[in-house]
Amino acid sequence: MDHLDRLARRGGWQRVELRHLRTFEAVARTLSMTQAARELHYAQSSVSDQVQALERELGVALVDRSQRRIRLTAQGEVLSSYTGRILGLLAEARAAVSRPAAELALGALETLSRHLLPGVLSRYRTLHPGTKVRVSQHNRGELYRSVLRGDLDLCLTFGAPPADPGLSAETLAEEPLVVIAPPGHPLAARGRADLAELAAEPFLATQRGCGFREMYDGVLGAVPGKEPVAEVDSIDTLGACVAAGMGCALLPLVAVRGRAERGEVALVEVGDGSLRTAVTMTWLERNAANPELVGFQHALRGQLAG
Repeated sequence: MDHLDRLARRGGWQRVELRHLRTFEAVARTLSMTQAARELHYAQSSVSDQVQALERELGVALVDRSQRRIRLTAQGEVLSSYTGRILGLLAEARAAVSRPAAELALGALETLSRHLLPGVLSRYRTLHPGTKVRVSQHNRGELYRSVLRGDLDLCLTFGAPPADPGLSAETLAEEPLVVIAPPGHPLAARGRADLAELAAEPFLATQRGCGFREMYDGVLGAVPGKEPVAEVDSIDTLGACVAAGMGCALLPLVAVRGRAERGEVALVEVGDGSLRTAVTMTWLERNAANPELVGFQHALRGQLAG
């Protein structure tokens, strides 16, 4: 029997308040009463009082206050390992009961939302006309957090999701990475360049923290002094800057195919053309049997299969 089971048998959980658990979660995560108070918009004395109330209800010390910087006791560490999941499940339950039964919440990176989702949504709508679909766009980190919170049923991203036991993921396709250059660039006529040649060219990139920036850093970031000459926050702006002659950019083919077909930029393959990034769908493992989710996954696979 673990410690939480013993607490439950003693009846300690019967009087525990959710606000006390939320306060303890913030304290356990920050190891600071002051920072927890700032996050929760409480007075510091209120945070301390709530943690003490939780300790009284459970009959154990959760926080060691004997040192200058607080730390969790062994019992506090045990409770901390559960509070995030408890509060996450509550948030998920709240979202589930507040949404209509036949609703599907999707999230995607802007590029995938624009170039992949329209055809999939049309197919899905034909098969599931009674389901309301809600689509949102975020950066990759926020998409994963939204899935974990239960705000989204599924998200579409480039690359692998974070290692989390609550998430399931499937690679749908491998998208080539290409360099785009101004139409009159010397490399444009050749259509191919190795990394050594590209390292001598000025490059633009998205800002740090963006998945597209990770692609750039993974390919060209190891070259000494190879910092982008400009950082922009959207793919459209980046493509327009390349078209205007500012430099080159490394992006998935799906993000730049339309601009290249219109002659605004030229495509340049990198080396042997083997650079690729995964197109991934990610969902909550415990939500895997959701019929709306299963139906959308089927439509998505069917769309990519041609």
